[in-house]
Amino acid sequence: MAATSEDAKAALADAERIHSATAVDEALDRMADDLTRHYRDRDPVLVCVMTGGLIPAGHLLTRLEFPLQLDYVHATRYQGSTEGGDLEWMAGPNLSLEGRDVILVDDILDGGWTLATIKDHLLAQGAASVACAVLVSKRIARQVDIEAEYVGLEVEDRYVFGFGMDYEEYHRNLRGIYAL
Repeated sequence: MAATSEDAKAALADAERIHSATAVDEALDRMADDLTRHYRDRDPVLVCVMTGGLIPAGHLLTRLEFPLQLDYVHATRYQGSTEGGDLEWMAGPNLSLEGRDVILVDDILDGGWTLATIKDHLLAQGAASVACAVLVSKRIARQVDIEAEYVGLEVEDRYVFGFGMDYEEYHRNLRGIYAL
């Protein structure tokens, strides 16, 4: 049964804020500084992983002061649930990635399967390189061999939501990061 807005309100009331809006802003600033140092003299494509990566990617974009192109992929294992299944491809990318450096932006690196599969897909499309940038990385053993080159914040192995990450499709819009 799908969660309701009342369920989402109750979850937020019981959740612990583990990273404030200020901490998220500072993490995004650090990530943008690192990305700018590395990519300012290149011609990168920033690829946002929908839907969770939309919020972090949007906030990163406003901090990146070098030429880049923007694209997206929509591939998910969760479809609104808390447990992942098979990867479902829904869209993108639309730009040619042949010979291009790609910055792949997502909300969270958890088990790693989704991000690794998308990264392999982009490389198969001819990307010269794919670097992963995630707002949040969980401190866990990954299901696959992948780590993000650019990480904003780390969290313990808890169910987290806010700033792109959802609680049953709610609360992506929260400025901080919360854990059940």
